Amino acid sequence: MATFDTIIRGGTIVDGTRVPRYKADIGITDGKIAKIGRLASHEATKVIDAGGLIVAPGFIDLHTHYDAQIHWDPYCSIGGWHGVTSVTIGNCGFGFAPVHGKDFERALLSLSRNEAIPLEPMKVSMKPDWETFPEWMDHLDRLPLGINLSQLVPITPLVAYAMGGFAEAKKRLPNEKEVQTAVQLFHEAMRAGAVGWGAQRLFPESSASVQRDYDGTPMISDVLSDEFYLTMADALREYEIGFIELTQSSATANDEGIGMMRDMNFNTHLAEQSGHSVIYNALVAHEQTVEPLRAQLKWLDDMVEKGIPVYGQAATVRAPFTINFKDWNLFDDNETWRDATLGTIEEKRIKLADPDRRKAMRAEYDAGTPTRDFVFGELHKFVATKIKDPELREKYLNLSVEEIAKRDNKHVIDAILDISVADNLETEWLGPVVNGNAQIHKEMMNSPVAIPGLSDGGAHIKFLTLGVYPTDMLTWLVRDSHALSLEEAHFRLSTLPAWAAQFKDRGTLREGLAADIVVYDLPNLKLLPIEVAYDLPAGEWRRIQKAEGYRHILVNGVETFQDGKCMGATPGGLLRHGRAV
Repeated sequence: MATFDTIIRGGTIVDGTRVPRYKADIGITDGKIAKIGRLASHEATKVIDAGGLIVAPGFIDLHTHYDAQIHWDPYCSIGGWHGVTSVTIGNCGFGFAPVHGKDFERALLSLSRNEAIPLEPMKVSMKPDWETFPEWMDHLDRLPLGINLSQLVPITPLVAYAMGGFAEAKKRLPNEKEVQTAVQLFHEAMRAGAVGWGAQRLFPESSASVQRDYDGTPMISDVLSDEFYLTMADALREYEIGFIELTQSSATANDEGIGMMRDMNFNTHLAEQSGHSVIYNALVAHEQTVEPLRAQLKWLDDMVEKGIPVYGQAATVRAPFTINFKDWNLFDDNETWRDATLGTIEEKRIKLADPDRRKAMRAEYDAGTPTRDFVFGELHKFVATKIKDPELREKYLNLSVEEIAKRDNKHVIDAILDISVADNLETEWLGPVVNGNAQIHKEMMNSPVAIPGLSDGGAHIKFLTLGVYPTDMLTWLVRDSHALSLEEAHFRLSTLPAWAAQFKDRGTLREGLAADIVVYDLPNLKLLPIEVAYDLPAGEWRRIQKAEGYRHILVNGVETFQDGKCMGATPGGLLRHGRAV
């Protein structure tokens, strides 16, 4: 009788703890790593030959928005294709539980705007058999899972439910009784296996308030008071495990003109009040505006020095936006653009053609806000990569907005919008990569509390492919630029997020832990080109990006992908309180 279900034989192990790589075999039994050492092939039912390959812990993605996608994609691709074996949902305080029956479609509408998740796939794939948070957790437990799933309590639906519904919660702040109801609902969720709570605080007056509700108003979580959040932190303190994920607003400069995060120290108060980790979103290595990042890193270093567990979720992947004005929603920080990108396609087309709006847009652009130098690139550098109208395509395809403006003697705003409107908003514009400096990324990842990720893997799926971040890190920052060692990269991709987010039984390759494992060919690992895939329910599409070089991906000891091919197995589990039950 075989001793092990599977042996991964002859690979170079990078175990995630920063221990130097070493060659050994891994024996797996009942989904766990039973032994690491020299093992004989005859001891296993199945042998995976890892000779010449890297064997490492599966990657842990803490900011995903896969809350809807998990209903039609058990592997949470793009992440599942790139070695991600565990994810957290409930990010930014958005989600689907608890929810009154009357509010279910209202919750879908919110996610369709603020995270740009197409509405129809959600409507046809999500049949609400839950209302309370414990019922939602049981609902997740019944789904076939190709990855492991950990769930934060999202603040927006929590408060809406406590106040009797979204309609009331959008009118006013919760009163004292409703706050206590929210606290009791949170305790109910924690007892059901949640791992903490998540929220977005993009203050309405902030220049970073880019993720609005479907009607252009702030999200419920955006306007809640400091006292409310400190009360929720105090509620988390009652539990041995848990963390807080906070997506926070940025503001303008200090006296030296350096971009600073608004009320960064509020994260400190939350960590101290809760007694648990706070994962702050986000760190961005924008090569043209480095000082805001350095201010964040200095603040994080101060937290480390004081022993306060605040972590920074870092956007490490080079993934430019591809936008069209039919779906685009990330100029919501500006009233003129926000209103112009709300409504039906025809309504948007009319508003984007309106001369008075154009005048305001040109003035704002010339003043430098909000579109000229927003975090993902400068608008004039965007290139027309897809145009539906044949005459427009022949004239403008593959030209930048700046080139078009010069050719047609137009303002940049008119250049991009005239073509978009004439093409019925079908034109696609590809932005530049603005975070491609490996040394700035090295500086960011030198922070002891910087966690790579911020994939938004289930969100903004028509605009970008951030879910490729593990592959981009291993190829670009490790193999090609040597900005990080292989050992450091795997510590950041698995062990550090597991520690910060309270994953108790996985994240490193050690005996007794879950066998979430990636086996890959580092010299031949590569990202494949971005594609458009019509693989969503209701015939909807998204942008995808696959990889070559991942030879085997295992979740709880079972192979889910082999050489990029899905094996059809769904061995993942709901991680209640951060561990498999």
